[in-house]
Amino acid sequence: MSSDAAGSVAPRSLARDRRSPTWLAVAGAVCVGALTALQAHMNGALGRELADAFVAAAFSFGSGLVLVLAISAALPAGRRGLRRLGSGIRARDIPVWMLAGGIAGAVTVATQGLTVALLGVALFTVGLVAGQTIGGLVLDRLGHGPGGAVAVTMPRVGGAVLALAGVGVAVGGVPAGQVPWWMLVLPVIAGAGIAWQQGTNGRLRQRVDSALTATLVNFAGGTAVLVVAAAVHVALVGPPRMPPVQPWIWLGGATGVLYIFLSAALVRRTGVLLLGLGSVVGLLVTSVVLDLVDPAAAAPDAARTAVAAAIALGGAVLAAVPWQRRVRRQL
Repeated sequence: MSSDAAGSVAPRSLARDRRSPTWLAVAGAVCVGALTALQAHMNGALGRELADAFVAAAFSFGSGLVLVLAISAALPAGRRGLRRLGSGIRARDIPVWMLAGGIAGAVTVATQGLTVALLGVALFTVGLVAGQTIGGLVLDRLGHGPGGAVAVTMPRVGGAVLALAGVGVAVGGVPAGQVPWWMLVLPVIAGAGIAWQQGTNGRLRQRVDSALTATLVNFAGGTAVLVVAAAVHVALVGPPRMPPVQPWIWLGGATGVLYIFLSAALVRRTGVLLLGLGSVVGLLVTSVVLDLVDPAAAAPDAARTAVAAAIALGGAVLAAVPWQRRVRRQL
């Protein structure tokens, strides 16, 4: 459910939302992170089975696009957002770069297909959290997000360093020479891209006054990039292997749409901070469990993975919590 649609909810519904216990909303935020980890597992498995990460990513994003299009067409809020988007583009009030958030999403989904089957979900996730923390620090300082420039503080720098240390611990458990260096770097780059994507989509949401429409633009742009990449890859190396028969392996796109709308519904109750921290907890814990259930070929051992995830979580908490404001309130 988009925040635009949420704005049209009757006061009685909003009152019920305020009375709902905070712990339940935070549990929902943890579920958002768990669904994110499951999506990475699904897309990684699909890329492995097809032997083509680009075709797998194009299908994942494309199936998500179909779902978001259907929802946008069905909801009045979605149709209003599309009209505002069209008017803004025609009037040139919406710059081209605001429409490019889907590129970062495309990189993330392609990276899942390229790396998760070999590295495991946990190592991919630790790299993603580190890249997102560092990227968010830089982009906030530059004022890329909808809230404007955010000062660089020692806790935020320390959190970024700690998150990066988690990557170092996890990478230390990868067998030497078994994984190419670029595969270890890609998740960190994808995480930084997510930070840019969030800021870009936040700016677009402000212009069109609809989270649903911003999500649709994200899926449309990502699908276009991935379809071209998949077509080029197939032309160079040949068609993918026969499609897998397991139904769950095709649900990466639908899972992505689900956690996006769950996030939009929960943020009114949790706020951005609790939603972000809860989702990081769910993301890291679920990724460790998935690697225990279905270990990847070059994944670090379970103990090392758990330590790396805990360090990355500590870095995310340190970077996100507004320590300075708390000190001022105490004084």
